[in-house]
Amino acid sequence: MSPTDLSTLSFDLLSLGQALQDGAVTPEDVVVEVLRRIGDDPHHAWITVRDVDVLREQARALMAQGPAGKPLYGIPFAVKDNIDLAGVPTTAGCPAYAYTPAASAFVVQRLVEAGALPIGKTNLDQFATGLNGTRSPFGACRNAHDPAFVSGGSSSGSAVSVALGQVSFSLGTDTAGSGRVPAFFNHLVGLKPSLGLLSARGVVPACRTLDTVSIFALTADDAHRVFSVAAAFDTEDAYARPAEPHGVDLGALAAPRIGVPRADQLDFCGSAVDARAWADAVEHARGLGAEIVELDIAPLLETARLLYGGPWVAERYQAIRAFIDAQPDAVFPVTREITLGGARPLAADAFAAQYRLKALQRQAAQIWRQVDALMTPTAPTHPTIEAMLAEPIARNSELGLYTNFMNLLDWAAVAVPAGFVERPGAAVPMPHGVTLCAPAHQDVPLLHLARRWQASLQGCAATLGATGQPLPPAQPLVPAVPSGQLRVAVCGAHLEGQPLNSQLTSRGARLIARTTTTPDHRLYALPPIVTPAGQRLLRPALVHAPGDPLSRAIEVEVWELPAREFGSFVAAIPAPLGIGKTRLANGSVVPGFICEPAALEGATDITRFGGWRAWLTACASHPV
Repeated sequence: MSPTDLSTLSFDLLSLGQALQDGAVTPEDVVVEVLRRIGDDPHHAWITVRDVDVLREQARALMAQGPAGKPLYGIPFAVKDNIDLAGVPTTAGCPAYAYTPAASAFVVQRLVEAGALPIGKTNLDQFATGLNGTRSPFGACRNAHDPAFVSGGSSSGSAVSVALGQVSFSLGTDTAGSGRVPAFFNHLVGLKPSLGLLSARGVVPACRTLDTVSIFALTADDAHRVFSVAAAFDTEDAYARPAEPHGVDLGALAAPRIGVPRADQLDFCGSAVDARAWADAVEHARGLGAEIVELDIAPLLETARLLYGGPWVAERYQAIRAFIDAQPDAVFPVTREITLGGARPLAADAFAAQYRLKALQRQAAQIWRQVDALMTPTAPTHPTIEAMLAEPIARNSELGLYTNFMNLLDWAAVAVPAGFVERPGAAVPMPHGVTLCAPAHQDVPLLHLARRWQASLQGCAATLGATGQPLPPAQPLVPAVPSGQLRVAVCGAHLEGQPLNSQLTSRGARLIARTTTTPDHRLYALPPIVTPAGQRLLRPALVHAPGDPLSRAIEVEVWELPAREFGSFVAAIPAPLGIGKTRLANGSVVPGFICEPAALEGATDITRFGGWRAWLTACASHPV
């Protein structure tokens, strides 16, 4: 591929990854192009860009190894400058604090071992304290679409570098929204994983109990691929935890129940533009087949106020206590004011806040009885740099309205693009975005839902960051975390509304699909049995009968239940029935009911009805 071709190539993982795997470009070509795209960095996205000779040497070493076993071979990425990259200073946005680590952070090292190329360290709100991107002595990071507007923070440069197409993805951190607000403001996907799934070893803490490394990407699939590599249990991180099976995949449901805040609880800081964009986003969710459920989010809003209005700010002080006590003048003024405020709360205040948080967590958990996922605005509105600098604390606080509660509640979240709006004072249409969230360990289902969301965008909304490049076509993707679920096809007494359906629902099973088998099955009604409770029970027998001229497609339901419940479900099935394999109309094969051949003697062939319910209806109409 010629340099001219590379200069216009989209850096999404599919497009660039395919070119690298095919040998059309090399990792060294990519390094040269990345540095060209960064140029003199007019957006102030970078604090340190690694030396060109160092990058070339790393690229050549990678080329010598080849792409085998390296899922991110040659893919360039950026690292927020509160995350360690070996041999490169970590400043956390404060030159006087800087140190040069000998080893990379755990997450960075995993990405490097997968073949990814770290280009350098990106700008941030100092010590990750802020949601706007202006609190940096390295210069206010400028929005990728209109430099007069804030980039969002604290992971400002990480977002802008991806949105400008300089790198394929980046690492940020997220304590209060730093991995989501910049995604909104720059038309990106921002994954805030469940706490502990991405190791925080080698990360300068903000609030150690609430911090997580986050991922910025051009697409939901890109975020998922990076997450698949980065997520691994780190035994040396005291706050790490292993990923758990997510259960039913809410992102695959035909009609997921999506909660939204009550209208009277929405606040857009007086912006009619953002209010209209939110209404459009709700309609977009309906267009995906979602059932929209209005919810009372008062417990969430109260939780959000605890983050900075309660003693958690003491964690920020503790994180840099020795440094800020010794060199307070080295800290950005607004950051210093916020952080030193953390020295005031008493231990008793911390316990009182923990007690209140536990009560709020219990209240908030009731949401998941009503919905599968919650959707909120990512931020109320999008201010200019001028407006932010005029009232730095008030304007920044507004940006956390819909984000500050997330980690306190231990939820996972994905910020997704939701189109563009004509924002007053902007030179170009500006991005809008929403956030999808769910309980911890729902990262993969949320990414699946984000994929559906992004794939259904139209026009300029279906472009990547600020590059104008179109969304790449969807490709098969292996989930980063297994579901822990098994599917089973049922065709008779276990169907929804039938006598034995409770054997599924009592085990947490959920109806996934109503479909048919392939057209090579026969269906029989076995002689009725009497249950121990005295109930007369009718049961079907589904038989695979390839080549039989009387066979046909039979209606079935596909249910999904936790794998840990499958054994007890099978054990409750009386002879002559059992579990085998059933081939569905779409070609997939799932566990399903089978019958011992001898039991078919005396059974009634009901294949012509095409399904159990149709036969029951016919029997009711013409009782014997």
